Amino acid sequence: MEHSLAAILGLGFLLGLKHATDADHVIAVTTFVSRERSLLRSCWIGLFWGTGHTLALAALGTLILLFKITLSDRVSGWLELAVAVMLVGLGLRVLHDVWKDRLKLHRHPHSHVPGKAHAHWHLHVAGKSDEHQGWLHFILRPLIVGMIHGIAGTGALMLVVLSAIHSPLQAWLYILIFGIGSVAGMLLVSLLLSIPLQWAARSVSSGYRVVQISAGVFSCVFGIWLGLDIWRKLG
Repeated sequence: MEHSLAAILGLGFLLGLKHATDADHVIAVTTFVSRERSLLRSCWIGLFWGTGHTLALAALGTLILLFKITLSDRVSGWLELAVAVMLVGLGLRVLHDVWKDRLKLHRHPHSHVPGKAHAHWHLHVAGKSDEHQGWLHFILRPLIVGMIHGIAGTGALMLVVLSAIHSPLQAWLYILIFGIGSVAGMLLVSLLLSIPLQWAARSVSSGYRVVQISAGVFSCVFGIWLGLDIWRKLG
């Protein structure tokens, strides 16, 4: 029995690692990592995303185990739709930050004829922005995004857990190990994403902006595609 439990928990860890590489997870984290120029901060983003994901899985999983709650396919679908909307929002936020930082719109008065001053609006191209230093960017936001992903994926995970494990304690332990695997997996994903992104940003002309714009556009496109697919299933 102990060997069987160890095998199940080991499988849970491996599945957690694999779970971190799901497309919507990778894209969400990419929108954060694409805005970083520090390898360490990129790893912190992956760590906090995975932590939020695990906290949500453990909390909601515990409620399901204690109160025998079942998440219907429709509820799970709406939660997944929220993830799609969030991906679009993350992408738009990256694009907005690029636009706001890259193009500075302002006006200043001048005159063509003495005594008749007027003002024009001007767009000025700005240089690279300073790295985001706030804890909000690389701690709180990835944590919240990870929690939303965790809530959306709890229903499918619980179906697997409850069908294979009948002990509530063992089921909760499986969820925890699965979550730890997802933390390790997302930490690795963030590291692997950060290395080529930083190389492109430093080696290619305007690479930093190209990386950000690409991450933002792809997140929006994927989020819209995912949302339409889920909406079609819900209908």
